[in-house]
Amino acid sequence: METRGYRFLLLVLHILNTAVALEHKVISKLGDNATLNCTYQGRELHLNNLRVYWQIADDLEQCSVVHALISGQDNESEQCIHFKNRTQLFWDRLEDGDFSLLLLNVSQSDERTYKCVVMQKTEYTKMIHQTEVVLSLAASYSQPILSGPVRNGDSAGEEVTFSCRSNNGYPKANVYWINKTDNSLLPPSELNITHHADGTYSVFSTLKVNTTSNMQIECSVENKILQENLSANYKEQSNDSSTESHQNLERSGRGAQAAGIVSIVFLIGLLAVFTCWLWRRRSSKLASYAAPI
Repeated sequence: METRGYRFLLLVLHILNTAVALEHKVISKLGDNATLNCTYQGRELHLNNLRVYWQIADDLEQCSVVHALISGQDNESEQCIHFKNRTQLFWDRLEDGDFSLLLLNVSQSDERTYKCVVMQKTEYTKMIHQTEVVLSLAASYSQPILSGPVRNGDSAGEEVTFSCRSNNGYPKANVYWINKTDNSLLPPSELNITHHADGTYSVFSTLKVNTTSNMQIECSVENKILQENLSANYKEQSNDSSTESHQNLERSGRGAQAAGIVSIVFLIGLLAVFTCWLWRRRSSKLASYAAPI
């Protein structure tokens, strides 16, 4: 009888309008635990007289029960398999009217609108509180990697290609190309979005532009939900700087070579002095040995 009455209550929850529904938004990162808030601020509550239902708000779902508390006890008889062992109430807060739900290890399939319904049984059962919680998931993208050409000094006006890559974020990101000399937006030549098995995305974009003097390009990857903007910058690199570096290397090489020659000459001189000293010492000993007694 209890089970039949429980199922009947689940059906009538969709048509009861005796309490005002509030809506909250929660943002969580993939793999984290998310708290779905549901707080009733009214008269004193007795758990034995309460029924608390957490449900998926979409009426088209075949299974909608996320968590149920009946007469002060968890009831898992109608809980969806997807939420088994993944939901917890905060037991130390229930009598204070806090029926928030902790959802463990959230995944992409948990991105839904949830409904918290609190019903009280006195002379008859009535709904005293209702809250909807929209759960949005997100994951930060990696720092963008921006690649660009090395120009010849006389290549002004030449078409060049830049590429920008950022990985493992959620949801799909917006990619912007910016001309930093005047902060104008540049239209991308290509944008590829890859969807990975873990639900995250990677983005790869290219930009083709004609070169100018003092060219500065920025690639910006935007995650709207997290309000994150990650950027990478490119400043013009020409062969002039490479030539200068090569000349510096040549100078360093010549300096090192000269230092090596000086060291060798010094060692030869030192060896000659030592040889001369040995020869003079040996000569003096022979002279002493040959002297008459």
